[in-house]
Parts: sequence; structure tokens; C-alpha cells
Amino acid sequence: MPIRRLPPETINRIAAGEVVERPASAVKELVENALDAGATRLEIQIDQGGLSRILVADDGQGLTREELSLAVERHATSKLYPDADGEWDLLHISTLGFRGEALPSIGSVARLTLTSRPKSGGDAFSLLVEGGLAGSAHPAPFAGPHGARVEVRDLFYATPARLKFMKSERSESMAITEEVKRQAMAHEAVAFSLDIDGRRVLRLAAEQPGPEGRLQRLAAILGREFQDNAILIDQNREGVRLSGYAGLPTFSRGNAAHQYLFVNGRPVRDRLLQGALRAAYADFLARDRHPLAVLYLELDPHEVDVNVHPAKAEVRFRDPGLVRGLMIGALRHGLAGAGHQASTTVAAALGSFRPEGSAGFPHIPYRPSSNAPGYSAWQAGGWAPAPPRGPPPSLPGLGAMSARVDPGLEEPASDYQPQTAEVIDLLDQPLGAARAQLHETYILAQTRDGLIIVDQHAAHERLVYERMKTELDAGGVARQALLLPEVVTLDPAEAERLIARADELAELGLVLEGFGPGAVLVRETPAMLGEIGVQGLVKDIADDLSENDNTQSLKERLGEVCGTLACRGSVRAGRRLAPAEMNALLRQMEVTPHSGQCNHGRPTYVELKLADIERLFGRR
Repeated sequence: MPIRRLPPETINRIAAGEVVERPASAVKELVENALDAGATRLEIQIDQGGLSRILVADDGQGLTREELSLAVERHATSKLYPDADGEWDLLHISTLGFRGEALPSIGSVARLTLTSRPKSGGDAFSLLVEGGLAGSAHPAPFAGPHGARVEVRDLFYATPARLKFMKSERSESMAITEEVKRQAMAHEAVAFSLDIDGRRVLRLAAEQPGPEGRLQRLAAILGREFQDNAILIDQNREGVRLSGYAGLPTFSRGNAAHQYLFVNGRPVRDRLLQGALRAAYADFLARDRHPLAVLYLELDPHEVDVNVHPAKAEVRFRDPGLVRGLMIGALRHGLAGAGHQASTTVAAALGSFRPEGSAGFPHIPYRPSSNAPGYSAWQAGGWAPAPPRGPPPSLPGLGAMSARVDPGLEEPASDYQPQTAEVIDLLDQPLGAARAQLHETYILAQTRDGLIIVDQHAAHERLVYERMKTELDAGGVARQALLLPEVVTLDPAEAERLIARADELAELGLVLEGFGPGAVLVRETPAMLGEIGVQGLVKDIADDLSENDNTQSLKERLGEVCGTLACRGSVRAGRRLAPAEMNALLRQMEVTPHSGQCNHGRPTYVELKLADIERLFGRR
């Protein structure tokens, strides 16, 4: 069969199939063009899932009459230029677009109208491209001093077969909304608006550049709960900076849909992010839970290749190990800095149960408690008699009895102790002073401005687990020698990767060596794991090395054993605790990292501010 040259129209449609997969792809390309043009405000309108009409208007630099005609030609772009030697460097891309394919690709399968007025001054001109055939530029009205207005109608009308692969209008609209949100997350200083079928879907005002403005933008998109439960991430390593926000382990989801990565302002989907998040949160989340994270990676354009995917949705790093290590280290540092902080969502949920019929109750404003024994806000409002005279109560949580008292057992007057300055300090501690134990499972603690409920088993489980990890790190992993060394057959490349990491695996208790091509000999295994399937363990580690270049499987298994031992060795629910034990548990939680959640990502305590409690009773 003879070789033939394809006509330009066919070439453009082939390119459109790669670049414009669906309406959301067209929106992405047009939005990126506007951002590259320096737009500070973007208006996007969609009809019928983008198949009928797409409009993207901006206030960027705009285009001259001559540039309009060039803009719809293939591989014509303002974003690449030759260096002093006349070389075109594709490894130094500092813009979102660079191929010059978006507009001609869209114009080859739709009716494209491009109207623009340049910032440098002059009249506005418009140009129509229909099914790949471009007309001539002509004067046109334009609202605004400068910018561009791109309208796409009847997308894929020139390729009817492609329409059969489109999803429902609702699905396409949701994909467009998600794409616009991603772009808005990456550019907090740009205002975005999105209308779908005449209905306002998104209105995002421009925020101040920087972490605070970025968090405001993320809160507008992901919700205020994310803002309340986000940890600031900001780390540098060897010229690579990672910033952004990650959610507390107790603020997790059942899927990885809310994990975002931006590389030099470009939204990308990369397995590196999921692997790094999984490793960083390994001690805090069950395997079926996923953290929320929005991370921004900034590095020299020479260190990342963005020209590896037709839609520019993926990138390739020159040193992926450095990037992954930075991600894991920064996330773990942020989680450690969170201390015993836990999610606020439970308290917020309780606040929603405010009685509707409480409007008739008189409002008693809260006043800070006095130093006088027995003083409280409700007494200050005149509802209660004067505080009883007599000796002051005993030291909160230490001299008091457990919440569950045997019938008929009374506290003798001789047990009263004078209050000291230490009592006041105890209330000022982050987790307050233990007041009672409920159902022999939950510790009730009072703080200066609220109430804290602690799950005694979950809290102690985290304390034991952290202590075990510390001991593990200090003394290394004990090994047990196999009576008969076991041979594991692998792919030759997998076996080589394992042998190259033999020293690291030995530190984790797994001793192996090469045993001919495509096989390894396992001599010792971690004693903590007991009797294990050596074949499955080694193959899991080989898969991790192949995918992520790390030994996460073995670390996870060791972590699971530590977690199991910690769970079995912890204070069980249903055990009665003395006041001193309850207070000791609270003080240990305050100095133990990650004590805000158990090993499975559940919160160890819930905090209710006094304002939350007052809402429950209609006082607010």
C-alpha cells in the first residue's frame, strides 16, 4: 500500500482528537491561553455541557489583527522563542501553553469565533474558523479596554462520530466545573466566574497572592471545613519548593478525588502525589481512607518535562526521588507540627442540633469564670442562689471521684483540699482538667472556654503506638532467622532492584541476597511479623520499588503490627480510670505527636467550645 501525505484538514482533526477529548479539554486550553496572556479576570459560559456553546472572555493582553490570523494556524505560538544561538528550547517551558495547537484544533472540529482588542491600543477585530477553514479578520465590537473573547459553537459538529463518545450534558458540565476549579486553585490572584446554561455556578473574587489568599480561595472551592482543618505546608530542598495545605488525618475521605498537585502553576495528575500522600499518612489513616491535600510544586523548568502528554496533564521529573522525598518529608513535618490537633467537623455537626423552639428563653451572656469557688456564668445571671459556703472543691480530676460512684458512697469533708495556683493552670492546659468518666469509655475534661470528650482507648492506643515506633527507631528491627532460607522467583529487573536496596531492607529486618538471575534468597525476616508469607511480602516490596522506588510494603506491615500490638496493649473501653489516670492520659496526649487521631484516622477527642454548647441550648 503506497504512503500518502494527509491533507491539512485531516491532520488538524487528528490533533484535535489528542488535544480536545471533550468540552472540558477545550475549556482548559482556552483558560490557559487567557492566563498566559496575563488575565486578571475570567468569565466562562457553557451551554448544554459545552457541546452547544463555550465562551471564555478575559482582560489579558489581547491580539492584534495580524496575530488573530496567526493564532489559528497550527504550531504558531507566542510562548516559545529561540535563544541567542537560535535554538528552540522545549525543556524550559515557563507558560501553561506552548505547542500552538489549541485554537486550530478546536477550530477544525467546531465553529470558533475569536474577538480581541490589544492592550497596546487600536481597534478590536474578529475572526471566524469553521470546520478548519479560517476567514479573514474584520472589525468588531468589543466590551472592555483590552482582552480576548473566544466563542466555540457546535463542538465536534465536523466529526459526528466523536459526539457518540460524549457523556451526558450533566457529566460534561461537571467535568468543566472541576477543570475551572483546578485552574482557580492554581491562580488565586485571578477572578473566575462560571455560568452553565444561564445558571451561576461559580463566582470567585481575586485574592491576594500568597498563603493567606490561597487558603481563602481553597476555602471558597473546597469548603470552610477544609480551611478549619488544613495544615500549612512550606518546605524547600535543593531548589525545589513545596507549599500548600494538607488536611488533618481525622478530616479524610473515602476516595482520592480531593488530592490536587500543581507544578509551576500547572494542574497535573501524577501518581507521585498519591504515593507520597499514602506514605506520609501511613501511620494515621486506614487503607480505605484518603487525605485531602492541595500541593504546589515550584522548581526550575529544566527539572521537569511538561511535553510528555498531548493534553499536558502529566509531567516527568528529572529527579523524581528528590520530589517524592520532599513531599513525604514536608507532609510529615506538617503533621508533626499539628500536634494533638483533631478535626473540627464533629463539634460543628453537634452545633447543628440547636433547638428550634428556644427563641423564648432569656439570653444569659457568657462571662469568664471568677476566682471565687463555685462561680459560674449561669449563677452570675441571677438564675441560681449564691454559691454554698464551705471548703472549696478538691483539685479537679485528682481529688474528685470517678464519674461512676457506688451507691451510698459519700465523699467525706476531710477530703477537701485547698485550691492552688496549679489548679488554675490545669484548666489552661490544651486538653484541660479531667472532670468525669462517661460509660467507662470517655473522659470528660473541662477547659477554660469549653469541654473536651476523649475516647480513652483510641487516645491510649496512639500513645502506645508512638512509643513503640520510637523504640523501634532507636534499636532497629529484631530479626528471626528462617530455618530453611526461602527462594523467591521474580522478574530479573525486580530482583536487581531488591538486591540494590538490600542494606535498607536489612535495617527493616528483611535479609536477602541474590540467588541467580531473577531470584533472591531470603534468610531472615522481621521478628515482629511472626510467621508470614515470605513470597507475598517480597513480591509486594518488589512492586513498590517498581512503582514508587520505596519499600513501603514492609514499612506498612511493620506499622500494622505496631498498631495491632498497641491496640491490644491499650486501655480498653469499659475500664474504670482513676482521676489521676485520666489527667495523666491528657498530659501525655499534649506532648505526644499525632495524638489527635488513633492509628486508623479516627479522632481521639472532640472539643466543644462554650459557644457550641450555648447554641445547643438556644443561648446563641
